[in-house]
Amino acid sequence: MTGAANVTKDRLFVLDCDWADPDYEGRRFYCKDCVTVEGLLALFPERSTRIEVVRVGWPRPREAVVAALGEANQNLPALAFAEGGFVNEIEPLLAALHTRHGFPERHP
Repeated sequence: MTGAANVTKDRLFVLDCDWADPDYEGRRFYCKDCVTVEGLLALFPERSTRIEVVRVGWPRPREAVVAALGEANQNLPALAFAEGGFVNEIEPLLAALHTRHGFPERHP
């Protein structure tokens, strides 16, 4: 893929669910926000088909994310909009999944 003009779906970038962090003596971790989003995808598979899900490894640089959003925007999860722009903070991302793809809203 060479540019945003070729993108037909929103792309959701999430971290792989299990990784070792050398800064914590190799202990295993997951990202709570990515797990929240993965749960939505699993609960509403018919809505998930409207999104291209890209799972990436924890270490930086996250090449697929850098290519889509830029080096300064590697915070995940992130939703890249097909027409350009993105969100990579959990509350705006969940709101975008609701408004753009029909997922239920998060209860306050």
